[in-house]
Amino acid sequence: MAGGNCTQVSEFMLTGFSDSPEIQAPLFVVFLLIYVTALVGNLGMILIVRLDSQLRTPMYFFLSNLSFIDLCYSTVVAPKMLADLLAERKAISYTACAIQICVFSQFDVMECFLLAAMAYDRYVAICHPLLYRVVMCPRLCVQLVAGSFLVGCVNVIAQTTGMLTLTFCGSNVIDLFFCDISPLLSLASSDSRVNHILLLVLASLTGVFTGLVGVCIFVYILGRGQKCRSQPGRKPGFTSCVSWLIVTECFLLAGTGLFIYLQPSTKYSRDQDKVVSVFYTVVTPMLNPLIYSLRNKEVKAALRLTISFPRLFLSS
Repeated sequence: MAGGNCTQVSEFMLTGFSDSPEIQAPLFVVFLLIYVTALVGNLGMILIVRLDSQLRTPMYFFLSNLSFIDLCYSTVVAPKMLADLLAERKAISYTACAIQICVFSQFDVMECFLLAAMAYDRYVAICHPLLYRVVMCPRLCVQLVAGSFLVGCVNVIAQTTGMLTLTFCGSNVIDLFFCDISPLLSLASSDSRVNHILLLVLASLTGVFTGLVGVCIFVYILGRGQKCRSQPGRKPGFTSCVSWLIVTECFLLAGTGLFIYLQPSTKYSRDQDKVVSVFYTVVTPMLNPLIYSLRNKEVKAALRLTISFPRLFLSS
């Protein structure tokens, strides 16, 4: 418990990955390339979906929103992480730390529920193709995205309200490369048991619920996989569902998020958190547009058309 002479810390120190300059320089180059690839890939996906009328379908509507989310929450983390790799003093103010936690939590939770909506979209498209345009109408698609945003807002409000009741008078060192709610709670001088319980409940509801929705739909579709593969018109949807559902939903997002927030907090677990956090904060936003563009003929065709259009215009 905090004493009466408690002096609230005004900034936190991030440990980052390592203090060795020999390691920080290569890490800066690697993460810069990953971040630039994520920016180009996600911006490209958004522009392609906007410019190509053939891609104005529910699936690509969700993909463009997913790219926007990946773009936002990777930008919340990556620029500060890159700057700290070149800085000797890795400090972040209390206000900036709180903002980073809120914005990152908003888009992280929003992506979880958006992926569950994408799983439902693929379920309807593959298992009920004749009803697809009726069920997945534009109104429902907008409602699913808006619902994901509202759930993210509820999560942020709950965490922010609990965080504002805490005092930080002792150590101000966050053993991570960005401000996250879990290591921040361990630094609180006041009683944070309620906050830990709230974090466990929110993480379980978000990760477990959306993960189970995606896995159950995937298993159901997989059970009808032979029938889907035997029909040429439904094979691309099945292939796309398998690729993004396995890689993104099951392993990179739901799995890594649950691993970080539901495990006990120890020094060894914090070292693991740094590795795991890199995947769902930096690597996943880079992989998503690559998976969709490389595995999807429609996106590749739209990309070729978008690239060739300026050339045709100039040559004419």
